Amino acid sequence: MDWTAEIEAAAGRIAGHVVDTPVLQSDVLWDRPVALKLEQLQHTGSFKARGAFNTLQSVEVPEGGVVAASGGNHGAAVAYAARKLGYRARIYVPEIAGPSKIALIERTGADLTVVPGEYADALSMAKRYEEEQGAMQVHAYDAPQTVAGQGTVMRDWEAQGLEADTVLIAVGGGGLVAGALGWLEGRRKVVAVEPMACNTLDAALEAGAPVDVAVSGVAANALGARRIGQICFDLARAQGTEVVKVPDGAILEAQKRLWQAHRLLVEPAGACALAALQWGAYVPAPDERVAVLLCGGNVSPDPMQVAMGGPGEEKSR
Repeated sequence: MDWTAEIEAAAGRIAGHVVDTPVLQSDVLWDRPVALKLEQLQHTGSFKARGAFNTLQSVEVPEGGVVAASGGNHGAAVAYAARKLGYRARIYVPEIAGPSKIALIERTGADLTVVPGEYADALSMAKRYEEEQGAMQVHAYDAPQTVAGQGTVMRDWEAQGLEADTVLIAVGGGGLVAGALGWLEGRRKVVAVEPMACNTLDAALEAGAPVDVAVSGVAANALGARRIGQICFDLARAQGTEVVKVPDGAILEAQKRLWQAHRLLVEPAGACALAALQWGAYVPAPDERVAVLLCGGNVSPDPMQVAMGGPGEEKSR
Protein backbone atom coordinates (compact mmCIF):
# COMPACT_ATOMS: atom_id res chain seq x y z
CA MET A 1 0.00 0.00 0.00
CA ASP A 2 1.14 3.54 -0.79
CA TRP A 3 0.84 4.91 2.73
CA THR A 4 2.12 8.36 1.78
CA ALA A 5 -0.74 8.79 -0.69
CA GLU A 6 -3.28 7.35 1.76
CA ILE A 7 -2.18 9.67 4.54
CA GLU A 8 -2.17 12.71 2.26
CA ALA A 9 -5.72 11.85 1.21
CA ALA A 10 -6.70 11.41 4.85
CA ALA A 11 -5.28 14.83 5.71
CA GLY A 12 -7.52 16.38 3.09
CA ARG A 13 -10.62 14.59 4.36
CA ILE A 14 -10.16 15.52 8.01
CA ALA A 15 -9.06 19.13 7.46
CA GLY A 16 -11.37 21.39 9.40
CA HIS A 17 -12.61 18.55 11.57
CA VAL A 18 -9.55 18.04 13.80
CA VAL A 19 -7.33 20.26 15.90
CA ASP A 20 -3.93 21.36 14.62
CA THR A 21 -2.36 20.35 17.91
CA PRO A 22 0.67 22.35 19.13
CA VAL A 23 4.23 21.23 19.72
CA LEU A 24 6.54 22.06 22.61
CA GLN A 25 10.30 21.94 23.10
CA SER A 26 11.08 21.02 26.70
CA ASP A 27 14.43 21.49 28.40
CA VAL A 28 13.39 20.15 31.81
CA LEU A 29 11.82 16.72 31.28
CA TRP A 30 15.05 14.89 30.58
CA ASP A 31 18.81 15.48 30.54
CA ARG A 32 18.64 17.14 27.09
CA PRO A 33 15.92 18.92 25.07
CA VAL A 34 12.99 16.81 23.89
CA ALA A 35 10.30 17.77 21.39
CA LEU A 36 6.68 17.02 22.32
CA LYS A 37 3.57 16.75 20.17
CA LEU A 38 0.53 17.57 22.32
CA GLU A 39 -2.05 15.29 20.78
CA GLN A 40 -3.90 15.03 24.10
CA LEU A 41 -5.35 18.41 23.07
CA GLN A 42 -7.14 16.81 20.12
CA HIS A 43 -10.95 16.55 20.08
CA THR A 44 -12.14 14.06 22.74
CA GLY A 45 -8.66 14.10 24.29
CA SER A 46 -6.66 11.83 21.98
CA PHE A 47 -5.31 11.36 18.46
CA LYS A 48 -8.18 8.93 17.73
CA ALA A 49 -10.40 11.63 16.20
CA ARG A 50 -8.13 11.59 13.13
CA GLY A 51 -8.79 7.97 12.28
CA ALA A 52 -12.49 8.26 13.11
CA PHE A 53 -13.11 11.21 10.80
CA ASN A 54 -11.06 9.69 7.99
CA THR A 55 -12.95 6.40 8.20
CA LEU A 56 -16.41 7.97 8.24
CA GLN A 57 -15.55 10.14 5.24
CA SER A 58 -13.85 7.38 3.22
CA VAL A 59 -16.90 5.16 2.71
CA GLU A 60 -20.66 5.31 2.46
CA VAL A 61 -22.08 4.80 5.94
CA PRO A 62 -25.05 2.37 5.92
CA GLU A 63 -28.48 3.07 7.38
CA GLY A 64 -27.49 0.96 10.38
CA GLY A 65 -24.98 3.64 11.36
CA VAL A 66 -21.59 2.90 12.86
CA VAL A 67 -20.38 0.68 15.67
CA ALA A 68 -17.06 0.62 17.49
CA ALA A 69 -15.38 -1.23 20.33
CA SER A 70 -12.93 0.72 22.41
CA GLY A 71 -10.99 0.99 25.61
CA GLY A 72 -12.47 4.49 25.76
CA ASN A 73 -10.57 6.94 23.56
CA HIS A 74 -11.50 5.39 20.21
CA GLY A 75 -15.13 5.09 21.22
CA ALA A 76 -15.27 8.74 22.22
CA ALA A 77 -13.66 9.76 18.93
CA VAL A 78 -16.03 7.67 16.79
CA ALA A 79 -19.03 8.93 18.73
CA TYR A 80 -17.88 12.54 18.33
CA ALA A 81 -17.16 12.17 14.61
CA ALA A 82 -20.46 10.39 14.00
CA ARG A 83 -22.40 13.16 15.75
CA LYS A 84 -20.60 15.88 13.79
CA LEU A 85 -21.25 14.09 10.49
CA GLY A 86 -24.84 13.15 11.29
CA TYR A 87 -24.57 9.38 11.80
CA ARG A 88 -25.99 7.10 14.49
CA ALA A 89 -23.32 5.43 16.63
CA ARG A 90 -23.26 2.44 19.00
CA ILE A 91 -20.17 2.14 21.19
CA TYR A 92 -19.03 -0.83 23.30
CA VAL A 93 -16.43 -0.32 26.02
CA PRO A 94 -15.09 -2.63 28.74
CA GLU A 95 -15.57 -1.84 32.41
CA ILE A 96 -11.87 -0.97 32.71
CA ALA A 97 -12.49 2.10 30.52
CA GLY A 98 -13.34 3.83 33.79
CA PRO A 99 -15.95 6.46 34.68
CA SER A 100 -14.21 9.41 33.03
CA LYS A 101 -14.05 7.87 29.55
CA ILE A 102 -17.51 6.37 29.88
CA ALA A 103 -18.89 9.82 30.79
CA LEU A 104 -17.03 11.35 27.84
CA ILE A 105 -18.75 8.96 25.43
CA GLU A 106 -22.13 9.53 27.05
CA ARG A 107 -21.78 13.28 26.48
CA THR A 108 -21.60 12.70 22.70
CA GLY A 109 -25.10 11.25 22.71
CA ALA A 110 -24.02 7.87 21.31
CA ASP A 111 -25.68 4.62 22.39
CA LEU A 112 -23.23 3.13 24.88
CA THR A 113 -22.90 -0.39 26.25
CA VAL A 114 -20.42 -1.14 29.03
CA VAL A 115 -19.14 -4.71 28.77
CA PRO A 116 -17.65 -6.86 31.56
CA GLY A 117 -14.00 -7.74 30.86
CA GLU A 118 -11.50 -6.04 28.56
CA TYR A 119 -11.27 -4.59 25.03
CA ALA A 120 -11.47 -7.97 23.29
CA ASP A 121 -14.81 -8.64 24.98
CA ALA A 122 -16.18 -5.30 23.80
CA LEU A 123 -14.95 -6.05 20.26
CA SER A 124 -16.79 -9.36 20.25
CA MET A 125 -20.06 -7.64 21.10
CA ALA A 126 -19.44 -4.91 18.53
CA LYS A 127 -18.97 -7.53 15.81
CA ARG A 128 -22.24 -9.18 16.81
CA TYR A 129 -24.04 -5.83 16.59
CA GLU A 130 -22.47 -5.18 13.19
CA GLU A 131 -23.82 -8.47 11.85
CA GLU A 132 -27.29 -8.11 13.36
CA GLN A 133 -27.92 -4.43 12.61
CA GLY A 134 -25.99 -3.88 9.39
CA ALA A 135 -23.84 -1.21 11.00
CA MET A 136 -20.36 -0.28 9.80
CA GLN A 137 -17.54 -1.35 12.12
CA VAL A 138 -14.94 1.34 12.79
CA HIS A 139 -11.92 -0.60 13.98
CA ALA A 140 -9.78 1.00 16.67
CA TYR A 141 -6.43 0.26 15.03
CA ASP A 142 -6.25 -2.50 12.42
CA ALA A 143 -7.94 -0.94 9.38
CA PRO A 144 -6.32 1.05 6.54
CA GLN A 145 -8.58 4.09 7.00
CA THR A 146 -7.85 4.19 10.72
CA VAL A 147 -4.10 3.86 10.22
CA ALA A 148 -4.05 6.50 7.48
CA GLY A 149 -5.95 8.91 9.72
CA GLN A 150 -3.53 8.36 12.59
CA GLY A 151 -0.63 8.85 10.18
CA THR A 152 -1.66 12.48 9.76
CA VAL A 153 -0.20 13.13 13.23
CA MET A 154 3.32 12.59 11.92
CA ARG A 155 2.58 14.37 8.67
CA ASP A 156 1.42 17.44 10.57
CA TRP A 157 4.33 17.26 13.01
CA GLU A 158 6.84 17.33 10.19
CA ALA A 159 5.01 20.29 8.65
CA GLN A 160 5.43 22.06 12.01
CA GLY A 161 9.21 21.75 11.68
CA LEU A 162 10.07 18.55 13.56
CA GLU A 163 13.87 18.23 13.75
CA ALA A 164 14.15 14.96 15.68
CA ASP A 165 16.14 11.95 14.55
CA THR A 166 14.00 9.61 16.66
CA VAL A 167 10.34 9.64 17.66
CA LEU A 168 9.03 7.63 20.62
CA ILE A 169 5.41 6.47 20.36
CA ALA A 170 3.27 4.42 22.73
CA VAL A 171 1.74 1.20 21.39
CA GLY A 172 -1.52 -0.54 22.21
CA GLY A 173 -3.15 -2.09 19.15
CA GLY A 174 -0.67 -0.25 16.94
CA GLY A 175 -2.72 2.15 14.82
CA LEU A 176 -0.76 5.24 15.83
CA VAL A 177 2.71 3.80 15.42
CA ALA A 178 1.64 2.11 12.16
CA GLY A 179 0.55 5.47 10.80
CA ALA A 180 3.89 6.99 11.77
CA LEU A 181 5.83 4.14 10.16
CA GLY A 182 3.73 4.41 7.02
CA TRP A 183 4.34 8.14 6.72
CA LEU A 184 8.03 8.26 7.65
CA GLU A 185 9.13 5.21 5.63
CA GLY A 186 12.43 5.08 7.50
CA ARG A 187 13.31 8.79 7.23
CA ARG A 188 13.39 8.97 11.02
CA LYS A 189 13.77 6.25 13.61
CA VAL A 190 10.55 5.21 15.35
CA VAL A 191 10.80 3.57 18.77
CA ALA A 192 7.67 1.74 19.89
CA VAL A 193 7.08 1.95 23.64
CA GLU A 194 4.87 -0.58 25.43
CA PRO A 195 3.86 -1.13 29.04
CA MET A 196 5.34 -4.32 30.45
CA ALA A 197 1.82 -5.25 31.49
CA CYS A 198 0.46 -5.32 27.89
CA ASN A 199 3.23 -5.77 25.32
CA THR A 200 1.48 -6.82 22.12
CA LEU A 201 4.07 -5.71 19.54
CA ASP A 202 7.11 -7.07 21.36
CA ALA A 203 5.39 -10.43 21.84
CA ALA A 204 4.38 -10.57 18.17
CA LEU A 205 7.83 -9.75 16.84
CA GLU A 206 9.34 -12.39 19.11
CA ALA A 207 6.78 -15.01 18.00
CA GLY A 208 6.95 -14.08 14.32
CA ALA A 209 3.22 -13.28 14.14
CA PRO A 210 0.56 -11.46 16.18
CA VAL A 211 -0.28 -13.41 19.34
CA ASP A 212 -2.58 -12.89 22.30
CA VAL A 213 -1.06 -11.38 25.44
CA ALA A 214 -2.31 -10.81 28.96
CA VAL A 215 -3.68 -7.30 29.57
CA SER A 216 -3.31 -5.38 32.82
CA GLY A 217 -1.65 -2.31 34.30
CA VAL A 218 -2.22 1.41 34.63
CA ALA A 219 -2.50 2.05 30.88
CA ALA A 220 -4.75 -0.90 30.03
CA ASN A 221 -7.80 1.27 29.31
CA ALA A 222 -5.96 2.87 26.38
CA LEU A 223 -3.13 0.48 25.44
CA GLY A 224 -4.89 -2.73 26.43
CA ALA A 225 -5.35 -4.52 23.12
CA ARG A 226 -4.95 -8.27 23.51
CA ARG A 227 -3.22 -8.64 20.12
CA ILE A 228 -1.26 -6.25 17.89
CA GLY A 229 -2.88 -5.26 14.60
CA GLN A 230 -1.65 -7.03 11.49
CA ILE A 231 -0.97 -3.73 9.72
CA CYS A 232 1.29 -2.54 12.54
CA PHE A 233 3.03 -5.89 12.80
CA ASP A 234 3.81 -5.99 9.08
CA LEU A 235 5.17 -2.43 9.02
CA ALA A 236 7.21 -2.87 12.21
CA ARG A 237 8.74 -6.14 11.06
CA ALA A 238 9.54 -4.76 7.60
CA GLN A 239 11.23 -1.67 9.04
CA GLY A 240 13.00 -3.40 11.93
CA THR A 241 11.24 -1.20 14.48
CA GLU A 242 12.79 -1.18 17.92
CA VAL A 243 10.42 -1.94 20.80
CA VAL A 244 11.10 -1.07 24.44
CA LYS A 245 9.00 -1.82 27.52
CA VAL A 246 8.37 0.25 30.64
CA PRO A 247 6.88 -0.64 34.04
CA ASP A 248 3.77 0.97 35.48
CA GLY A 249 5.80 2.91 38.04
CA ALA A 250 7.83 4.62 35.31
CA ILE A 251 4.65 5.52 33.42
CA LEU A 252 3.10 7.11 36.49
CA GLU A 253 6.31 9.00 37.24
CA ALA A 254 6.41 10.40 33.68
CA GLN A 255 2.74 11.39 33.99
CA LYS A 256 3.50 13.25 37.21
CA ARG A 257 6.58 14.92 35.72
CA LEU A 258 4.64 16.27 32.74
CA TRP A 259 2.19 17.89 35.13
CA GLN A 260 4.85 19.29 37.45
CA ALA A 261 7.09 20.64 34.70
CA HIS A 262 4.59 21.95 32.15
CA ARG A 263 1.11 21.57 33.63
CA LEU A 264 0.38 19.00 30.91
CA LEU A 265 -2.37 16.67 32.07
CA VAL A 266 -2.09 13.31 30.31
CA GLU A 267 -3.41 9.84 31.06
CA PRO A 268 -0.92 7.00 31.72
CA ALA A 269 -0.95 5.96 28.04
CA GLY A 270 -0.09 9.54 27.10
CA ALA A 271 3.01 9.44 29.33
CA CYS A 272 4.15 5.96 28.28
CA ALA A 273 6.55 7.09 25.55
CA LEU A 274 8.23 9.68 27.78
CA ALA A 275 8.70 7.01 30.46
CA ALA A 276 11.04 5.15 28.10
CA LEU A 277 13.46 8.08 28.22
CA GLN A 278 13.16 8.90 31.89
CA TRP A 279 13.41 5.29 33.05
CA GLY A 280 16.23 4.45 30.62
CA ALA A 281 14.42 1.82 28.54
CA TYR A 282 15.62 3.74 25.49
CA VAL A 283 19.06 5.38 25.63
CA PRO A 284 19.74 7.67 22.66
CA ALA A 285 23.20 8.37 21.25
CA PRO A 286 24.89 11.50 22.64
CA ASP A 287 23.96 13.64 19.63
CA GLU A 288 20.58 12.04 18.88
CA ARG A 289 17.63 14.45 18.77
CA VAL A 290 14.55 12.91 20.34
CA ALA A 291 10.81 13.59 20.16
CA VAL A 292 7.92 12.14 22.17
CA LEU A 293 4.29 11.91 21.13
CA LEU A 294 1.82 12.55 23.95
CA CYS A 295 -1.17 10.61 22.71
CA GLY A 296 -4.00 11.05 25.22
CA GLY A 297 -5.26 13.19 28.07
CA ASN A 298 -8.34 11.43 29.43
CA VAL A 299 -7.23 10.97 33.01
CA SER A 300 -9.27 9.07 35.55
CA PRO A 301 -10.80 10.22 37.74
CA ASP A 302 -11.75 13.38 35.90
CA PRO A 303 -10.10 16.13 37.99
CA MET A 304 -12.95 18.58 37.55
CA GLN A 305 -15.58 16.03 38.55
CA VAL A 306 -13.52 15.19 41.62
CA ALA A 307 -13.18 18.85 42.55
CA MET A 308 -16.92 19.39 42.15
CA GLY A 309 -18.00 16.06 43.65
CA GLY A 310 -19.47 14.87 40.36
CA PRO A 311 -21.26 11.54 39.90
CA GLY A 312 -19.16 8.41 39.73
CA GLU A 313 -16.09 10.11 41.13
CA GLU A 314 -14.77 10.41 44.64
CA LYS A 315 -15.13 13.90 46.07
CA SER A 316 -11.78 15.41 46.98
CA ARG A 317 -11.06 15.97 50.63
